[in-house]
Amino acid sequence: MIRSAYDLEPHQHEVALTEVERRTPMGELLRRYWHPVGLIEDATETPRQVRALGEDLILFRDEHGQVGLVHERCAHRGSSLFYGKVEAEGIRCCYHGWLFSAQGECLEQPCEPGNGERRHTVRQPWYPVEERYGLIWAYMGPMDKKPLLPRYRLLEDLDEGEILDADDRSIGGGGPVILDFNWFQHYENVLDPLHVVILHTSFSGTQFVPEMASMPECHYEEIPTGVRLTSYRPLGEGKRLRRVSEAVSPTLRVVPSPRLDPGRCGLLGWVLPIDNTHFRIYSVGRVEQPGDLQKIRSRQNDKLWEELSEEEHQIYPGDYEAQKSQGDITWHNHEHLRTSDIGIARLRRYMLEQVKIVEQGGDPAGVAFTEGDEWVDSPAGNWIESE
Repeated sequence: MIRSAYDLEPHQHEVALTEVERRTPMGELLRRYWHPVGLIEDATETPRQVRALGEDLILFRDEHGQVGLVHERCAHRGSSLFYGKVEAEGIRCCYHGWLFSAQGECLEQPCEPGNGERRHTVRQPWYPVEERYGLIWAYMGPMDKKPLLPRYRLLEDLDEGEILDADDRSIGGGGPVILDFNWFQHYENVLDPLHVVILHTSFSGTQFVPEMASMPECHYEEIPTGVRLTSYRPLGEGKRLRRVSEAVSPTLRVVPSPRLDPGRCGLLGWVLPIDNTHFRIYSVGRVEQPGDLQKIRSRQNDKLWEELSEEEHQIYPGDYEAQKSQGDITWHNHEHLRTSDIGIARLRRYMLEQVKIVEQGGDPAGVAFTEGDEWVDSPAGNWIESE
């Protein structure tokens, strides 16, 4: 019988890979790690709304310099602390004046006798935070499983003249700052080098450098913390490019310059799932001047993404168009994976293995609880060598 589109099965997505709320398989895995939720300068005496892993939060810095990350709804009657006032000891709700510390302790209840004789029985939901590499990091998981905040060799072993630059404008996303589709269909793109030859060369124009237009020979390797991709491209005159990228659990992109700057990778990017259909990327890189990270953004038709017209977006599609057009959450049961998707399949398998470890009560890959074990290294980079 001839089949048409009428016979398509209802679409489904892989819940365990895509959904990020508490009590979901991926949501619980993600909550066993630290995540960037803002730049250091985002934490001020003005409350700032933050949405991460499907939760609405308020970020602030009290007058003593303590950073707080608390749930938006006041524990008293649910008014938004976005309208609160930051004071020396914490944040005060605009409705009845309850005062909460950066760790959520209720310090004052001015409308209650004795300033709230039972105030110590109430705590505003909060999350631990730390500051490092120009970013504010939050741990949103169970406190008895809180690991050490990782340290990264690629960001701490600086060459002469290098400084660190942090950026929250989703470098590598290929579209708006807040990307409006599921985080995982972007994240797995780290292990899809073959699309570069088609999308970033023949459709987008040469977005990077001509050498990236050659079809690479690809090797994929599962490592303890994720999946590593090593690809080889001929450069002529007996030389070849060895390019190493990594997807490190749960959201870290370790991708060297697509313009083939030689040497070790200079940029790390963390994908923050805002909710099931939105995400953004926080980046930290070794640069010479503040603001240098924005200079590496890719272009189509010699324009940045936001400078293109709707017509140009259709003529010169990039990562955003290719990934967003899969749907807010892609239809996994309608895919037909082939050999070009080996990296995708391995990353999905790896992440599902980590989900299962957490479901069975174990600790996922890459979390450290002992001083000295929190260091993360990577061989990612562009290396020119003899064939």
